[in-house]
Amino acid sequence: MERILDNGIRLRLLKSESDVYLDMALTMLDTICRCEREKRPCPMIVPVGPTAQYPILAELVNRFNVSLRNVHIFNMDEYLISPSQTIAVEHPMSFHGRMERDFYSRLRPEVTVPASQRHFPEPGKEAEYDRMIDDVGGIELCLGGLGINGHIAFNEPPEKDITMTAEEFATLNTRVLPITRETRTVNAIGYQRGDIRGMPEWCITVGMRQILASKDIYIALNRDWQYGIAQHVLHDNVQAAIPASLLQNHPHVTFCAPESIGAGL
Repeated sequence: MERILDNGIRLRLLKSESDVYLDMALTMLDTICRCEREKRPCPMIVPVGPTAQYPILAELVNRFNVSLRNVHIFNMDEYLISPSQTIAVEHPMSFHGRMERDFYSRLRPEVTVPASQRHFPEPGKEAEYDRMIDDVGGIELCLGGLGINGHIAFNEPPEKDITMTAEEFATLNTRVLPITRETRTVNAIGYQRGDIRGMPEWCITVGMRQILASKDIYIALNRDWQYGIAQHVLHDNVQAAIPASLLQNHPHVTFCAPESIGAGL
């Protein structure tokens, strides 16, 4: 089932969680093929969370011999062990490592994304990351999940500058910031078997400016608790305190969820 909400956001409800991952993979594949037909680069901002779409996409690319030579993958964020040091690739929480295991290592060499076109944000190189996105011609498709407090990527709600407006929040670029306790808690439950003490406290994230400048935005819901925050993201006033609510101002946004999560949204 699919409907368009009053604010223009497209809400797609599918039978199961696995259907959402397939839909994500097909959306990525469609964007890649369209850019290839039009003989132009295909830059995408992608998440680690969810990730089950990547093995599906790799299988489709390999099976149908789809070249990824013109694809630029910009990962939207990464964990840091300090404000200046990225978590080790070998760490189980590393987004670099997860992309390699779930996607890049599964692609046939003749169709894979060139190594020089696999991008990750790095502390100290934030402005360079934003320039790379601008220089490649902007983002065709930005995919992501939804955080417990409404964050997209790691664009956490402002805790110190609570007077920040939605317009100001929309201009934020790639940056390093501390991860809120609620985000660390829910991610510890989801990925660390509840070990909040073992969760990184810092991150680097692509900015809201880069996300909102994308031509198309696709948000996948795959956790039961996302129903609660999704109600506010989709229906509350646009505000910095609910970062993903800023998506209401974008002309091409799709939220995709299994019926078990999305019913009632």
